Amino acid sequence: MATAIQKITLSSARDIPFNKLVLSQFNVRRVKAGVSIEELAESIARRGLIQSLHVRPVLDADGAETGMFEVPAGGRRYRALELLAKQKRLAKTAPVPCVVGDANSDILVDEVSLVENIERAPLHPLDQFRAFQAMRDKGMTEEAIAAAFFVGVAVVKQRLRLASVSPALLEIYADDGMTLEQLMAFTVSPDHDRQQQVWDTIKDGWQKEPYHIRRMLTETTVRASDRRAVFVGVETYEAAGGIVLRDLFQSDDGGWLQDPALLDRLVAEKLKATADEIAGEGWKWVEAALSFPYGHEQGLRELVGTVADLTEEERATREALRDEYDRLEAEYAEADELPDEIDARLGEIEQALDAFEERPAIYDPADIAIAGVFVSLDSDGSLSVDRGYVRPEDERPVDPEGDDTTETDGDTRHSATPAVQRAVVTVGGQAAEPEDDEEDGIKPLPERLVIELTAHRTLALRNAVAEHPDIAMTLLLHKLVSDTFRHTAPTGCLEASVRHIFFSAQSEELKDSAAAQDIAERHARWGDHVPADDQALWDWLTLLDPGTRLDLLAHCVSYGVNALFERPNPYGSGVSQHGLDLRLSQADRLARATGLDMVAAGWRPTVGNYLGRVTKPRILEAVREGAGERAAQLIDHLKKGDMAKEAERLLADTGWLPEPLRLFDPNDGQAVEPGAEADAADEAALPDFLSDDGDEETDEIEDEDALTIAAE
Repeated sequence: MATAIQKITLSSARDIPFNKLVLSQFNVRRVKAGVSIEELAESIARRGLIQSLHVRPVLDADGAETGMFEVPAGGRRYRALELLAKQKRLAKTAPVPCVVGDANSDILVDEVSLVENIERAPLHPLDQFRAFQAMRDKGMTEEAIAAAFFVGVAVVKQRLRLASVSPALLEIYADDGMTLEQLMAFTVSPDHDRQQQVWDTIKDGWQKEPYHIRRMLTETTVRASDRRAVFVGVETYEAAGGIVLRDLFQSDDGGWLQDPALLDRLVAEKLKATADEIAGEGWKWVEAALSFPYGHEQGLRELVGTVADLTEEERATREALRDEYDRLEAEYAEADELPDEIDARLGEIEQALDAFEERPAIYDPADIAIAGVFVSLDSDGSLSVDRGYVRPEDERPVDPEGDDTTETDGDTRHSATPAVQRAVVTVGGQAAEPEDDEEDGIKPLPERLVIELTAHRTLALRNAVAEHPDIAMTLLLHKLVSDTFRHTAPTGCLEASVRHIFFSAQSEELKDSAAAQDIAERHARWGDHVPADDQALWDWLTLLDPGTRLDLLAHCVSYGVNALFERPNPYGSGVSQHGLDLRLSQADRLARATGLDMVAAGWRPTVGNYLGRVTKPRILEAVREGAGERAAQLIDHLKKGDMAKEAERLLADTGWLPEPLRLFDPNDGQAVEPGAEADAADEAALPDFLSDDGDEETDEIEDEDALTIAAE
């Protein structure tokens, strides 16, 4: 016969006056840290008591009920009601919904209190996100939601942003398929299709860090800290209809501008407007661009302007600012941190004093009429205006009698002032080069890339020669003796005229390299002392001490260093194969003599200067050589763009260099052909990367006149 299942009986519920309730001494919640009674009291005042208290009758010594009830489960709610009663917001006799337990139950009151606190399932974060979204959809503002749940408005915005992620990704998060940090990273972009595309790309890979997700979602955007964005202003960009992606969960440095084309147009328009304004000063030409290549002012004569003296009023203002600055500095010298208003005031004073020191130069109107201006952007987004450069074709003809006037049909007329030209603004940099078809195997490096890499090396060699005057002297003597006693000797790596060698192909970062900055600073220091008059220059040179003369010689000789690769021409125009061999081998010898290290000179492989310009096999070869086989295996499955970015990170501190930047070991090179020793001066053959026949590359590139070669 089947046994009947014993049915359970639930405790009854009833309203009990608040003054008949007391907190049980057996309530397990004793630690008050982190427990907010005030917020719960406000919640009860707003919404009422959502959850009943669990109570048991208090018995006297004889086991009879006293009419009082103890609260073993719901102690925090009891404390909140008690606070409301003390604030006169709740009557002491107000009925409180309670579930009344059996006073004689076998279940200990301690167990009831403990289980009430530990047998609770926390709300999944996604449910909270969706609840906030539902409340906003029903008309509650973000501020109202924040006030209702005692959180900041920023927290509500974050929760709502999380709820706006692609529904498919939210379901993956709900099933523990991704972490909350990963979900937060996806909020950077509102494009659900792009979010899903990124997740499909990374879900089976090892690279799932939030920073990698953010980088993939913003790879086609421009950071708000980019110099173009700083120059235009994010507000102007947004006013023109541009969208800014922002990260609500971590510092995003101002966000990401989603429309680079719009940004470039705004930059071009602002540069053009600035150039037009400067052209109104009377300059013959104004060239405006985002940036100019290294050495763009070479061959131009720089005008020397005069700075107008300060007026008495300006001097008085400057002294008053200095006194105020000194007073504030002394007043807050002992302070650990300056007040915001004092720090801001000191900054304003510094800017005002700098303006007095950096007053614009004043030029002769006749000079302005034949000279021009370069307008570009500095790395911090500020406008750079470089005035006063005269092109050789714009120089006035000098009359033997010292009169620069011209006569026409008996009339004496001064040289006509050329009309002011409107600035030509070109923004955008060099055009993107198409990728070669990805094929297995390593092909020769593209010719343009080799030229750019050897431009880096040539610039670093110049700097190294300038820092070693004794080697510069040896280099010069070697060239002069070769020209005197070996009349058929090729030019070699030193143009000892000395003729400044310009770079036909160069990357954007070349002009910002350490070597370029050192050379520019050194040239500026010498330029401050070199007399303009020929005889005065001769007299000045004769008075220099030997050490100074050597330093000046090394500086001048360094400008003739030419370690550039260029395509040999067997028909006489340009460099011959033998001349190229000699140039590059002499460059290696010079690098050894000066101790040149391209890593120490600041060159690092990046997507822009190498890794994004070569094929995937070459990227893997670089990582394998620089970071090891394991690192190469970690990225060999990636697409080329992602592979190049990861390779840049992996190679950042390895000191790896591509072959054109390495020293060539003559012991491993090809043997010098019989009879060629005298001409080659015991120089070694070309490295392997230049001696490759490159037939496949030659078939693909037919236009030899254009120096733009497709990147591998």
